[in-house]
Amino acid sequence: MAAEAGPAPAPALLRAVRGYLDHLAVERGLAANTLASYRRDLARYLDTLASYGVTDLASVTPGQVEAHLARLRVGDEDRPPLSASSAARAVSAVRGLHRFALREGLTGADPSREIRPPAPPRRLPRALPVDDVIQLLDAVGPDSATGAEAPLGLRDRALLEFLYGTGARISEAVGAAVDDLDTDTGAVLLRGKGGRNRLVPIGGYAVAALHAYLVRARPGLAAAGRGTPAVFLNSRGGPLSRQGAWGILRGAARRAGLPDVGPQAVSPHTLRHSYATHLLDGGADVRVVQELLGHASVTTTQVYTLVTVERLREVYATAHPRALG
Repeated sequence: MAAEAGPAPAPALLRAVRGYLDHLAVERGLAANTLASYRRDLARYLDTLASYGVTDLASVTPGQVEAHLARLRVGDEDRPPLSASSAARAVSAVRGLHRFALREGLTGADPSREIRPPAPPRRLPRALPVDDVIQLLDAVGPDSATGAEAPLGLRDRALLEFLYGTGARISEAVGAAVDDLDTDTGAVLLRGKGGRNRLVPIGGYAVAALHAYLVRARPGLAAAGRGTPAVFLNSRGGPLSRQGAWGILRGAARRAGLPDVGPQAVSPHTLRHSYATHLLDGGADVRVVQELLGHASVTTTQVYTLVTVERLREVYATAHPRALG
């Protein structure tokens, strides 16, 4: 037997929602798909208000708004629970409706003012296993099957070794100048966000790749340009762009058999995540990693400790004889 339909929303509520959606379409220029989502969210909200016997927005209480939003997260017999992102959109729709009603003089107060959207689940950074990083690095260079000329192959290998060996952001890598490098001591000055510069050690593999590029490839590339202090150059002798660096990494990922498109695609930030995770896996202190990454707060860095904890759990679950008791 079909579930009995609830009471229909009152005309005043329907008029208020129509007015709000018209406002979003005409004055705010929201996309059609967004409007359709808001329309569905608000139709569900009006059903909740009708079930409470509410006939206009001026009668809505904060408790009724909270009850509706809580219901979205747990679902009911007719609808499954919403994800955090969909529930956050529903909160925005409901709060927007009440702010609109207050501005238009339809209500004297906003019962949704203290309501906050649910916090989205924390997404753990994606880090590559060490073997995948090595496979990626081996996919570039003058001796790899890249089809690139030797100078560009040397540059590409130096760039990827640099990214993984320093944890640099892509903007820091392409913005690095030759004078910022000290291959004798194995260090580089990275010019970070907000003017926060930091001196970072470079591993031996990265130093060797950089030395080979600077001696055997960069002079020839620079001769085609007008002179630039940038470490990494394009084929015309100018500074390598962020897009160019992305293209190098994407090509290397494709040749290495790693994802190069889609949500799992290897990106410059993937190498940064891998750098941090592998340091922590190796026993590095989180505050040292914070300094190496250039994070203003250790809280930002601590997300990487969650990655290593997950890895420890996996190892424990497969290796300990009492893990599955």
